[in-house]
This record gives sequence, C-alpha cells and structure tokens, in this order.
Amino acid sequence: MKRADARFDQPAFVSAGPDTVAIVTDVHANLPALQAALARTEELGIERVFCGGDLVGYGPHPNEVCALLARRQIPTVHGNYDYAIARDEEDCGCAYVTAHDRELGRRSVDWTLAHTSRRSKDFLRGLPFDLRFAVGEVGVHLVHGSPRKVNEYLFEDKPARLYERLARSESDPALVFGHTHKPWVREHGGVLFVNCGSVGKPKDGDARGAFAVLTPNAAGVAVSIERVSYDADAVAAEIRRAGLPGELADKLVVGA
Repeated sequence: MKRADARFDQPAFVSAGPDTVAIVTDVHANLPALQAALARTEELGIERVFCGGDLVGYGPHPNEVCALLARRQIPTVHGNYDYAIARDEEDCGCAYVTAHDRELGRRSVDWTLAHTSRRSKDFLRGLPFDLRFAVGEVGVHLVHGSPRKVNEYLFEDKPARLYERLARSESDPALVFGHTHKPWVREHGGVLFVNCGSVGKPKDGDARGAFAVLTPNAAGVAVSIERVSYDADAVAAEIRRAGLPGELADKLVVGA
C-alpha cells in the first residue's frame, strides 16, 4: 500500500471520489451537530462515513445519536464514554485537571447513565475497539484514543518520540483518532497521525463541529478538516433544560 501524505493546510475539501472517506468522532450526544456533519458529507458527495466513538456524554441526545448512527449503518468504534455507559459504569475514563472538572464529569456521567436507554446501551456495547479500511491504496487504522488504550490522549504537543514509538507498532500508513477534541495532522515515523477533532464538543476555540476527510491522491492520501456550523445556542439551551450542568452549555457555544 502507498504511504499517506499529510495535507492539513490545504483549502477546504471540495469534491469527492468513490474512495473518499469522512470520519466523525466525539459526537457527545449532540444530535444537531452530527446531523450537520452528515449533511455536509452529502453536500461533498462523500458516500463512505466512519465514526470514531464517544457517541454519548455531556450532551442531551444520547439515544437519538445512537439511533441515527445505527439507522445509517455507519461503521463505528467505541469511545471511553461509550464503553462505560454501555456497562453502567460510573467512571468514564476521562482525565480531569481540577476537582471542579471532575465534579462536572461525574454529573454528566450520572445524567447519561440515567437517560441512555437499554437499547442504546446494547448498541454501544456491541461496538468494536478499532476498525481498519482502505482509502484508495492506503490502509487506515481507526481508534478512539490510541491503539493502546481507548482513553489515551494523543495531544499535538506530546513528545515526538511517543508518536515514533506508536508508528513502529502500526501496520497501516494512517492512524486516525479523536478523544482530545482538538484536530491536528502530522507524520511521524512514516505514519500519518490524524486527529479528527470533535463533531459535538470542540475544545479548540471554534464552536463549529469538526470532522476529517481523507481522499486518495497520487502520493497516497490527503487530509482536510471540515468545520460545520449548527445552532449551538439551541443545543446549549437543551442542555440546561435537561438538567445537565449549565457550564457544559457555556463551553459548547465557545468551543472550550
């Protein structure tokens, strides 16, 4: 298979072939954001869509998000939040910097456990840890956090030696993931690392949903990060009405 070719700084993706792939991740129970992302893939003519997990948590639509992905038969891996909620566990495996953040997380988990249906939990329980597929002639490995752990955070500013070590263990030329809610694309050790960002809970200062588009080219595969607008204020209002912490609503509208 060909190697991957990072093209993160290219203009927004404008056309799709049959091998083009969109990867959405970290929806976090935000149905309008997911709907906007899927509508954008249709506008771009992208027929192949995959999901990198964390369907639930923080947002007010856990069952609707699960139902939409199931109905569309979008291949999906589980995120750390999905794994916990599916098994009625109270620890989502998230890393919190402060005690205040941990308390917000606990309240989100409690709400999500109580408002996610058994049907949705069964759907989440059936999701795999990873998926492998091809974009043109380039093999792609999709995980939520990292190939090692579902809740490992692969931030852009981690030491290069970490990514070089992961690259040595990777059998595909492209590794695609999420979990940090901040998109980035970079090559290490001959492997293209693609963080898709977050559809439903961005944390990079841009409230628009983010997802990755991979399209084959002469060198292998090019990557762009698409951003989609949706009514984040309306979702924030739903978060408050649902009884979730208001601070989660505040963060949503500013991409924090």
